[in-house]
Amino acid sequence: MSGKNYCIWRKGINLTDVIILKNINKVYPGSKETAVSDFSVEVKDGEFLCLIGPSGCGKSTVLKMIAGLEKPTNGSIEKPLSVGMVFQSGALLPWLTVEENVAFPLYAKGLSKEKAEDLTNKYVQMVNLGEYKLKYPRELSGGQKQRVGIARALAVEPPVLLLDEPFSALDPITTDEMHSYLLKIWKETGKTIVMVSHSMEEAIILADKIAIMKEGKLKKIIDVELKRPRQEEEKNFITFLEEIKLELNS
Repeated sequence: MSGKNYCIWRKGINLTDVIILKNINKVYPGSKETAVSDFSVEVKDGEFLCLIGPSGCGKSTVLKMIAGLEKPTNGSIEKPLSVGMVFQSGALLPWLTVEENVAFPLYAKGLSKEKAEDLTNKYVQMVNLGEYKLKYPRELSGGQKQRVGIARALAVEPPVLLLDEPFSALDPITTDEMHSYLLKIWKETGKTIVMVSHSMEEAIILADKIAIMKEGKLKKIIDVELKRPRQEEEKNFITFLEEIKLELNS
Protein backbone atom coordinates (compact mmCIF):
# COMPACT_ATOMS: atom_id res chain seq x y z
CA MET A 1 0.00 0.00 0.00
CA SER A 2 1.05 3.57 -0.63
CA GLY A 3 0.82 4.86 2.95
CA LYS A 4 -1.62 7.61 1.95
CA ASN A 5 -4.94 8.33 3.62
CA TYR A 6 -8.09 8.19 1.53
CA CYS A 7 -11.53 9.30 2.60
CA ILE A 8 -14.30 9.57 0.01
CA TRP A 9 -17.31 11.66 0.99
CA ARG A 10 -20.46 10.64 -0.83
CA LYS A 11 -23.25 13.13 -1.51
CA GLY A 12 -25.75 11.52 -3.90
CA ILE A 13 -29.15 10.60 -2.54
CA ASN A 14 -28.63 6.95 -3.54
CA LEU A 15 -25.15 6.81 -2.04
CA THR A 16 -25.14 8.87 1.15
CA ASP A 17 -26.42 6.25 3.56
CA VAL A 18 -23.79 3.62 2.76
CA ILE A 19 -20.51 2.92 4.54
CA ILE A 20 -17.71 1.07 2.77
CA LEU A 21 -14.32 0.38 4.33
CA LYS A 22 -11.72 -1.13 2.00
CA ASN A 23 -8.40 -2.59 3.14
CA ILE A 24 -8.15 -0.28 6.15
CA ASN A 25 -4.95 -0.26 8.18
CA LYS A 26 -4.33 1.87 11.25
CA VAL A 27 -1.05 2.37 13.07
CA TYR A 28 -1.08 5.04 15.77
CA PRO A 29 1.83 7.51 15.74
CA GLY A 30 4.71 6.27 17.85
CA SER A 31 3.41 2.72 17.94
CA LYS A 32 4.93 -0.33 16.29
CA GLU A 33 1.71 -2.28 16.62
CA THR A 34 -1.00 -2.30 13.94
CA ALA A 35 -4.31 -1.43 15.60
CA VAL A 36 -6.38 -2.42 12.56
CA SER A 37 -5.12 -4.59 9.72
CA ASP A 38 -6.58 -4.97 6.20
CA PHE A 39 -10.15 -4.38 7.41
CA SER A 40 -12.94 -4.34 4.83
CA VAL A 41 -16.69 -4.16 5.39
CA GLU A 42 -19.79 -2.70 3.75
CA VAL A 43 -22.84 -1.51 5.68
CA LYS A 44 -26.06 -1.20 3.73
CA ASP A 45 -28.59 1.59 4.10
CA GLY A 46 -30.73 1.02 7.20
CA GLU A 47 -28.65 -1.93 8.38
CA PHE A 48 -27.61 -2.57 11.98
CA LEU A 49 -23.99 -3.77 12.18
CA CYS A 50 -22.34 -4.73 15.46
CA LEU A 51 -18.56 -4.97 15.87
CA ILE A 52 -17.50 -7.39 18.58
CA GLY A 53 -14.25 -8.86 19.85
CA PRO A 54 -11.91 -8.85 22.85
CA SER A 55 -10.56 -5.63 24.36
CA GLY A 56 -7.85 -4.09 22.20
CA CYS A 57 -8.93 -5.89 19.02
CA GLY A 58 -9.46 -2.61 17.12
CA LYS A 59 -13.25 -2.37 17.07
CA SER A 60 -13.42 1.10 18.67
CA THR A 61 -10.66 2.27 16.32
CA VAL A 62 -12.79 1.21 13.36
CA LEU A 63 -15.74 3.15 14.77
CA LYS A 64 -13.60 6.25 15.32
CA MET A 65 -12.39 6.10 11.72
CA ILE A 66 -15.99 5.96 10.48
CA ALA A 67 -16.76 8.92 12.75
CA GLY A 68 -13.79 10.87 11.37
CA LEU A 69 -12.12 11.07 14.78
CA GLU A 70 -9.20 9.01 13.46
CA LYS A 71 -7.75 8.69 9.97
CA PRO A 72 -6.70 5.39 8.44
CA THR A 73 -3.01 4.87 7.75
CA ASN A 74 -3.95 3.08 4.54
CA GLY A 75 -7.12 2.13 2.74
CA SER A 76 -10.30 3.93 1.76
CA ILE A 77 -13.48 4.95 3.57
CA GLU A 78 -16.75 5.86 1.89
CA LYS A 79 -19.25 7.39 4.30
CA PRO A 80 -21.94 10.03 4.61
CA LEU A 81 -21.03 13.63 5.29
CA SER A 82 -22.86 13.50 8.59
CA VAL A 83 -22.74 10.84 11.31
CA GLY A 84 -23.98 10.92 14.89
CA MET A 85 -22.03 9.30 17.70
CA VAL A 86 -22.99 8.06 21.17
CA PHE A 87 -20.12 7.48 23.58
CA GLN A 88 -19.77 4.93 26.38
CA SER A 89 -19.88 7.59 29.09
CA GLY A 90 -22.71 9.60 27.55
CA ALA A 91 -20.33 12.59 27.34
CA LEU A 92 -22.99 15.05 28.51
CA LEU A 93 -22.12 18.60 29.52
CA PRO A 94 -22.88 18.67 33.28
CA TRP A 95 -23.78 22.37 33.39
CA LEU A 96 -26.51 21.98 30.74
CA THR A 97 -30.00 20.54 31.14
CA VAL A 98 -31.29 17.61 29.09
CA GLU A 99 -32.81 19.84 26.44
CA GLU A 100 -29.74 22.09 26.37
CA ASN A 101 -27.44 19.10 25.88
CA VAL A 102 -29.57 17.89 22.97
CA ALA A 103 -29.77 21.36 21.43
CA PHE A 104 -26.05 22.12 21.82
CA PRO A 105 -24.87 20.66 18.46
CA LEU A 106 -27.84 22.25 16.68
CA TYR A 107 -26.87 25.74 17.73
CA ALA A 108 -23.25 24.89 16.90
CA LYS A 109 -24.44 24.13 13.36
CA GLY A 110 -26.06 27.54 13.19
CA LEU A 111 -29.70 26.46 13.22
CA SER A 112 -32.33 29.01 14.17
CA LYS A 113 -33.75 28.94 17.67
CA GLU A 114 -37.14 27.78 16.35
CA LYS A 115 -35.67 24.92 14.31
CA ALA A 116 -33.33 23.87 17.13
CA GLU A 117 -36.20 23.83 19.62
CA ASP A 118 -38.38 21.77 17.28
CA LEU A 119 -35.69 19.15 16.73
CA THR A 120 -34.75 19.07 20.40
CA ASN A 121 -38.34 18.51 21.46
CA LYS A 122 -38.83 15.82 18.78
CA TYR A 123 -35.90 13.69 19.90
CA VAL A 124 -36.27 14.28 23.64
CA GLN A 125 -39.81 12.96 23.26
CA MET A 126 -38.61 10.06 21.11
CA VAL A 127 -36.42 8.79 23.95
CA ASN A 128 -39.25 9.38 26.46
CA LEU A 129 -37.49 12.09 28.47
CA GLY A 130 -39.97 14.91 28.03
CA GLU A 131 -40.64 15.17 31.76
CA TYR A 132 -36.88 15.31 32.44
CA LYS A 133 -35.95 17.99 29.89
CA LEU A 134 -35.09 20.57 32.58
CA LYS A 135 -33.04 18.12 34.65
CA TYR A 136 -29.23 18.16 34.79
CA PRO A 137 -27.08 15.06 34.14
CA ARG A 138 -26.38 14.63 37.87
CA GLU A 139 -30.14 14.15 38.39
CA LEU A 140 -30.42 11.33 35.85
CA SER A 141 -29.85 7.59 36.00
CA GLY A 142 -27.26 5.90 33.80
CA GLY A 143 -29.87 4.75 31.32
CA GLN A 144 -31.43 8.21 31.14
CA LYS A 145 -28.03 9.77 30.44
CA GLN A 146 -27.50 7.38 27.56
CA ARG A 147 -30.93 8.23 26.17
CA VAL A 148 -29.94 11.90 26.23
CA GLY A 149 -26.78 10.99 24.33
CA ILE A 150 -28.82 9.12 21.73
CA ALA A 151 -31.27 12.03 21.40
CA ARG A 152 -28.38 14.47 20.94
CA ALA A 153 -26.83 12.29 18.23
CA LEU A 154 -30.18 11.93 16.45
CA ALA A 155 -31.06 15.62 16.67
CA VAL A 156 -28.59 16.58 13.93
CA GLU A 157 -30.48 14.04 11.79
CA PRO A 158 -27.51 12.09 10.43
CA PRO A 159 -28.11 9.07 8.19
CA VAL A 160 -25.70 7.03 10.33
CA LEU A 161 -25.68 6.49 14.10
CA LEU A 162 -22.47 5.21 15.73
CA LEU A 163 -22.48 3.74 19.25
CA ASP A 164 -19.32 2.90 21.20
CA GLU A 165 -20.25 0.33 23.89
CA PRO A 166 -23.07 2.63 25.08
CA PHE A 167 -24.59 0.20 27.59
CA SER A 168 -21.51 -1.46 29.07
CA ALA A 169 -21.72 0.44 32.37
CA LEU A 170 -25.42 -0.22 32.94
CA ASP A 171 -27.05 -2.91 35.06
CA PRO A 172 -28.75 -5.84 33.24
CA ILE A 173 -32.32 -4.58 33.70
CA THR A 174 -31.47 -1.09 32.41
CA THR A 175 -29.49 -2.63 29.54
CA ASP A 176 -32.54 -4.65 28.47
CA GLU A 177 -34.62 -1.47 28.54
CA MET A 178 -32.02 0.37 26.45
CA HIS A 179 -32.01 -2.43 23.89
CA SER A 180 -35.77 -1.99 23.49
CA TYR A 181 -35.40 1.80 23.16
CA LEU A 182 -32.64 1.46 20.57
CA LEU A 183 -34.55 -1.03 18.43
CA LYS A 184 -37.65 1.17 18.61
CA ILE A 185 -35.67 4.23 17.53
CA TRP A 186 -33.96 2.28 14.75
CA LYS A 187 -37.33 1.13 13.44
CA GLU A 188 -38.85 4.61 13.62
CA THR A 189 -35.93 6.48 12.03
CA GLY A 190 -34.53 3.93 9.56
CA LYS A 191 -30.98 4.94 10.49
CA THR A 192 -27.95 2.92 9.56
CA ILE A 193 -26.38 1.86 12.86
CA VAL A 194 -22.85 0.71 13.60
CA MET A 195 -22.30 -0.31 17.20
CA VAL A 196 -19.30 -1.59 19.15
CA SER A 197 -20.09 -4.11 21.88
CA HIS A 198 -18.15 -6.40 24.19
CA SER A 199 -21.22 -8.63 24.60
CA MET A 200 -21.94 -11.47 22.20
CA GLU A 201 -25.51 -11.73 23.48
CA GLU A 202 -26.12 -8.03 22.97
CA ALA A 203 -24.85 -8.24 19.40
CA ILE A 204 -27.21 -11.12 18.58
CA ILE A 205 -30.19 -9.37 20.20
CA LEU A 206 -29.64 -6.14 18.25
CA ALA A 207 -27.79 -6.60 14.99
CA ASP A 208 -28.61 -7.64 11.43
CA LYS A 209 -24.95 -8.40 10.89
CA ILE A 210 -22.06 -9.08 13.29
CA ALA A 211 -18.42 -8.37 12.40
CA ILE A 212 -16.10 -10.44 14.60
CA MET A 213 -12.66 -8.92 15.18
CA LYS A 214 -9.52 -10.35 16.72
CA GLU A 215 -6.03 -8.84 16.94
CA GLY A 216 -6.96 -5.97 14.63
CA LYS A 217 -8.35 -8.18 11.89
CA LEU A 218 -11.82 -9.05 10.69
CA LYS A 219 -12.29 -12.77 11.29
CA LYS A 220 -15.83 -13.28 10.06
CA ILE A 221 -19.12 -11.54 9.28
CA ILE A 222 -22.27 -13.31 10.46
CA ASP A 223 -25.74 -12.49 9.16
CA VAL A 224 -28.17 -12.80 12.07
CA GLU A 225 -31.30 -14.15 10.43
CA LEU A 226 -33.52 -14.27 13.48
CA LYS A 227 -36.94 -12.70 13.95
CA ARG A 228 -37.27 -9.94 16.55
CA PRO A 229 -37.72 -9.82 19.48
CA ARG A 230 -34.92 -12.30 20.11
CA GLN A 231 -34.69 -14.45 23.21
CA GLU A 232 -31.43 -15.82 24.59
CA GLU A 233 -32.96 -19.19 25.42
CA GLU A 234 -34.03 -19.86 21.82
CA LYS A 235 -32.22 -22.71 20.07
CA ASN A 236 -31.18 -20.59 17.07
CA PHE A 237 -29.92 -17.81 19.36
CA ILE A 238 -27.67 -20.32 21.12
CA THR A 239 -26.44 -21.57 17.73
CA PHE A 240 -25.29 -18.08 16.77
CA LEU A 241 -23.69 -17.64 20.18
CA GLU A 242 -21.69 -20.86 19.78
CA GLU A 243 -20.57 -19.79 16.31
CA ILE A 244 -19.24 -16.49 17.64
CA LYS A 245 -17.47 -18.20 20.53
CA LEU A 246 -15.83 -20.63 18.11
CA GLU A 247 -14.51 -17.77 15.96
CA LEU A 248 -13.17 -15.85 18.95
CA ASN A 249 -11.45 -18.90 20.42
CA SER A 250 -9.91 -20.16 17.20
